[in-house]
Parts: sequence; structure tokens; C-alpha cells
Amino acid sequence: MEEMEEELKCPVCGSFYREPIILPCSHNLCQACARNILVQTPESESPQSRRASGSAVSDYDYLDLDKMSLYSEADSGYGSYGGFASAPTTPCQKSPNGVRVFPPAAPPPPASLAPPPPPRNACLTCPQCHRSLVLDERGLRGFPRNRLLEGVIDRYQQGRAAALRCQLCEKAPKEAAVMCEQCDVFYCDPCRLRCHPPRGPLAKHRLVPPAQGRVSRRLSPRKISTCTDHELENHSMYCVQCKSPVCYQCLEEGKHSSHEVKALGAMWKLHKSQLSQALNGLSDRAKEAKEFLVQLRNMVQQIQENSVEFEACLVAQCDALIDALNRRKAQLLSRVNKEHEHKLKVVRDQISHCTVKLRQTTGLMEYCLEVIKENDPSGFLQISDALIRRVHLTEDQWGKGTLTPRMTTDFDLNLDNAPLLQSIHQLDFVQMKVPAPPILQLEECCTHNNSATLSWKQPPLSTVQVEGYILELDDGNGGQFREVYVGKETMCTVDGLHFNSTYSARVKAFNKTGVSPYSKTLVLQTSEDTQSEEQTLPFPVPLERSQLRRMSPFSSTLNLQPSFPGRSYFELRSSAHQLSLHSSLQSLNSAGCNFETQGTPYSQLVDIKKMVAVAWFSFDPSSAHADIIFSNDNLTVTCNSYDDRVVLGKTGFSKGLHYWELSIDRYDNHPDPAFGVARIDVLKDAMLGKDDKAWAMYVDNNRSWFMHNNSHTNRTEGGITKGATVGVLLDLTRRTLTFSINEDQQGPVAFENLEGLFFPAVSLNRNVQVTLHTGLPVPEFYASRSAMQ
Repeated sequence: MEEMEEELKCPVCGSFYREPIILPCSHNLCQACARNILVQTPESESPQSRRASGSAVSDYDYLDLDKMSLYSEADSGYGSYGGFASAPTTPCQKSPNGVRVFPPAAPPPPASLAPPPPPRNACLTCPQCHRSLVLDERGLRGFPRNRLLEGVIDRYQQGRAAALRCQLCEKAPKEAAVMCEQCDVFYCDPCRLRCHPPRGPLAKHRLVPPAQGRVSRRLSPRKISTCTDHELENHSMYCVQCKSPVCYQCLEEGKHSSHEVKALGAMWKLHKSQLSQALNGLSDRAKEAKEFLVQLRNMVQQIQENSVEFEACLVAQCDALIDALNRRKAQLLSRVNKEHEHKLKVVRDQISHCTVKLRQTTGLMEYCLEVIKENDPSGFLQISDALIRRVHLTEDQWGKGTLTPRMTTDFDLNLDNAPLLQSIHQLDFVQMKVPAPPILQLEECCTHNNSATLSWKQPPLSTVQVEGYILELDDGNGGQFREVYVGKETMCTVDGLHFNSTYSARVKAFNKTGVSPYSKTLVLQTSEDTQSEEQTLPFPVPLERSQLRRMSPFSSTLNLQPSFPGRSYFELRSSAHQLSLHSSLQSLNSAGCNFETQGTPYSQLVDIKKMVAVAWFSFDPSSAHADIIFSNDNLTVTCNSYDDRVVLGKTGFSKGLHYWELSIDRYDNHPDPAFGVARIDVLKDAMLGKDDKAWAMYVDNNRSWFMHNNSHTNRTEGGITKGATVGVLLDLTRRTLTFSINEDQQGPVAFENLEGLFFPAVSLNRNVQVTLHTGLPVPEFYASRSAMQ
């Protein structure tokens, strides 16, 4: 019952409805609140005239009250104010529910002094739906009284165990002291003195204690709803067209005379039944909402538990790192101590050695001085030669590095902590979860000639990082699915589908942790295009889906290889004829496209193995170096730098036999362009083949070399000039790469044992311009050699 209380409160005053009236928009208002927000405008400024003239003037330009209810003796004193003579000069107030309520203006001037007022239209704006309603001459009495709502409020208030509260207190209603039987309002003492003074017409009202007033309200018979047009008549029939109860006079002489009417009791039972049925559905939604709230609360608890567990794990991991750092610190300090002890030992040994040597030298010097003092020439000459030799020998001993320190005071240790600091700064959480399966966006799918465009997205609440997507199609024969696109885009176009064939498509996402489950499988059926204009067929599955909107084809860097096993990324086209096909996404029956789950058997599929698979692609601006210049629909490239820059093709190959050519459009100043294949992460600012991510042949005007990982092999005679054609043949069945110039094979097989995903690649500078030619058959020299093998 507590949840129902908001339904029983007026949106203007925020209190329980008092004398509620029903607006044409089906919302309710207290009659007094309706008077307070009533707006009167000159006839030329009515909402209809303003809408017709395009004026944006507010509905609250001029204020007035309902003249039909200003001086009613039944008014209890609240909400009855004098009329407004002009636009208010004070700002509007707000009700507890945020609805604008205009305060009363000053009393109007005497009639003798006031100019004659222009004709006015009374307007009322619903505070809930903001719909402007124009009142007729009856004013607010033209709106029916909602006595049913009054009865619900009475039962609700009677069922509340709390003490009766004043109905006029603006904040924190006080306990009611009296109830006015005529006004049917509970007052506290301050509100009674202010709003229900014992004078004038209010002196005749009978005030009773609140408990007695509750009993009398419960025992008083509920008034029967009467017709708003004929106040003395009760409702007896129901107008189906106006959807409102009417009396018999309305049927005889009123505006409902020509309308379809039904018995009031029968319509009452019918609408009660309809409301009960609607409540059943709403009850189910409310039950689901409660279960959902329980799930959310469980999620809150689980999040808190996971947070505590994760924090503990994080603290443990960081502590382990700190422990490892402390252990390493101890090891490094031990090395420093050893170096310290070694230096001290060397220096101390040298000090001890020099001390002994200096003592010996000092003794020799003192002895020689004493010998010089002797006056015996013969005795001096007998020992002088020996003493001189000893002095020179001792002097020589001091001059052989003896006075040079054997150890420096500096420690020859330099701790390189930059990598560790960088690792600490890069320390972050890694993605530990597999992505959720993608969702195919049916409204984004479309058809265009011989291609089908597919679009997908991740679930809205998925927070797991996705690094790319894998699109798979079967071979049109109900066989094994094959990857036709791998990348980060969420839309792709599959070209070259055969007409009157059926294909199945599915997509999955991946990241460093793993690969998501597959999306639902979409069954595509192609049909022959017999019309010249493009067609977009309505997408099938749910009936409430709107028709597919036309979209421009996405980058055709993919696609299908129906007759070759393995993983290949290229389109299918007929080498004999460029067939005019039209793909349409439709189902295998009249209902439209069909979703299949994994494991469900497919319908009979059409064989398309007679088609010849060749690769059609162009250069890829998104992965190229910024200095590369593209033209001719990305088939011709050059460079604005004198340094070598690398550009890749849009298509990657991992299986099959593929051949393409590059024609030399410009060749100035003897540059050295290189042609070949490379990984997606090859260096873009160096000559092709300088790293281990590329296999290339670079040529000048006389010779050519094969190069990989900056290693040159097999120099051959024959260079290129303007107009020459360089051919690249990638045979991933034999895992070889072969080059040709002007259809002459350059040396033996250039590279062998190639495995993985390879992209066509070229490196050039501003002196070279080349044009790419794809979709070519295998050259004769290689085809004949293959036939011999």
C-alpha cells in the first residue's frame, strides 16, 4: 500500500487529492490547484492562435482565476484568490513535485479606473504531460469529478494506522486538531486559524474532532457521479466514440445524439475485465522486476565479495613483487659490500707495502748522510760505488708505479633501473575473460548486386575487451565453415556469391585470452538479379522489424574460398565472365531469413565449385606509412619522401596459389624499389626485407637481389625501367615465393618454407610510382612446371 501513495497525491500541491477533477489527458488535479494554475490569455493569444502564428510565447503570459468558483460558499478558504489584472511581476513558485504554480496578484483596480479588459480564453496546462487545455464557458466545472479516486483515498487513509495529519501544512504536517465536515479537510490549530477563520460563511461550518470526522467520512454515502453538461442527471449510458459516460439528455439533445452508446453496466464490466487482463501482464513484469532486483542485489553482494578477494590477490601480488625486489636489493648490496671490501684490501695492502718501502728508503738515506760526514777518503771510496748503486736502485723501485694507487675510490657499478621502472609504470591488469558472442545486427544488413553486407556488435553490457572478429562462411554446399575475414571492423561485405545458392554465416570475437562462442548462424539465400535497379528486400525474422536500409558496401578486403581447404582471405569472382549477380538476404521460406543454432542440420545447398578463385585487392591506406601517396582507387602508389617507405595490400593470404603484378609507371634517378610479401607488423620506414618480417626482391636498372632479415642472396642479372612489369607468385601450397620481371623468372625459387599469414608489400621512395594488377591467372612458366611435377 505504501507504494500506491504517490498515485494518490496531486502533482501540484504534493498532498492527497482534494476534490479531484479528470482532465481530458486522463490526469487528475485538485480543483483548488487547478484554479491556482489556471491561465487566461487574450483571445488573440490562445494556444491555438499562437500555434497558428508560430509564436513561442509561454502559456503563462496572463493569469486569472476561474470566475465560476471564486466566491463559492463551499470554499474552505484555501486556494481562493482574487483575479489577476495583468501579467505577474513576481516569479512563479514550485510545488513539492516541481510544477510551476503562480502566486496570486494584487486585487484589481476599481472598474472606473481600469481599461476594459479584452476577451480572454481560459487555458490550463497539465503539469504532468504539459498538454494545453482550453476551457469553455463552464470553466473548471466542465471537467468531471473523480469520485472513484476520492473513494480510494478515503480507504487508504482509513487503513493507515498513523495519526491523522493536517492537510494544509506545507512542511512536516502536524497532527490534526479538527475536521471541517463541510470542507472535508483536517486542520491543525495554526492552519485552522489561518485558512478557516470562524467568520463570514466559514462560521457556519461544523468543526469536529479528527477521529469523529474519520468515522463520519466513512459512514457518509458517496456521491453519485453526475453529468458535467446536465448536473441534475446521473450517468446512464457510455459513449463509445467519446469514451465517456453520458446521461439520457446527452443522447436526446446533446452532442452524443448521433454517437454509438452502450449500457453503462456492460461497459463497466468489460473495462474491468480489460484492466484485469492488463494488470496480469503488468504483474508479470513487476514479478520479473522484483526477481531482477534480487539479482542486482546479489550482484552487489558478489561484487563486494569479489572486490575483497581481488584486493587481497592484488596485495599479495604486489607484496610478492616487493619481496622479490627486496631479495634483489640484498643481492646487489652484497655485491657492493664485496666490492667495498676488495677495494679496502687492495688499498690497505698498498699502504703496508709503501710503509715498509718508505722505512727502508728512509734508513738508507740516513745511512748515506752519515757516510758523507766521514773524512776518510779511502774508506769512503771503498763503499761509495755500492751505496750509489743502492740509491739508484731504490729510486728506480719508487718510479715503477709504486706511487700510483692500485684502486680507484669510485665504484665501477651502475644500476640500470630504467627497464624495471618502465615495467612498474606499465604494470596493469590484463584481460582475463573471453569475449561474449557477437550479436548480428539485422537492421544493418543489406544486399547490393553480387554482395551481401553483414554487421554485428558486442552485447550492450559486455565490458570485456575485444581485439578483433572472425567471420566464417560455409562453402555453399553445406560443408565446413571457413574464415573469410579477420579484423577489428564490425561490418564487412562478401562479394562474388553465386546466384540461387544458400550460404551460412557466423561470427565470433577474440582477444588475448581466447575466442568467444559463435553468434547465431545466419542463413543467406542468393537469387538472380533480373532487374537493372538495386533491390533491398525486407529482412525476415521478427515481424516487427522494419525493412533493411540500403548501405554502401564496406571495404571488400575479404573473402570467400569455397573450393580450397584452409584459411584464406580473398574474394571470389568468375575468371571467365564478370557475372551480374544479385544477393538478397531472405529465408528458405516465405517468412524470410532463417537463424540456425549450432548443430542444427542445414537445408540442401547449391554447389559452386565450378567457380575459379582469384584474389582481387588493392593497397591498404590504413596500414601504410604516412608518406605514401595513393591514387587510382588505391591501386597506384608513390611516396613524398626520399627514404624508403612500405605499403601493404588489403588482403592477407595463408593458403592457396596467388599471383599479382606491379607495373613501373615512373623510375627516376636509379632508385631501388622492393617487391614481395610481409607480415602485418613489418617495419614501415625501412626498405622491404631489412627485418625478419618481410621477404622481398629489390631491383635497380641492372640487377636484382633477394633479401630477408637484411641478408642478400642470389644476385641475378636484369633490372627494371619505366614500363617494366614485376610479377610476384606466392604458392602457399608448396610454401614458396617466386619473382619475375617482364614474365621472365628471376633466378630459382626466391624463398621457401613460408608459413603463416602474408600480405602483398612494396617499398619505394619518391622516385618510383607503381600500379597494382590483381585477379590474374598463374603465369605460364609456373603452370608448366607445376604440370611437370
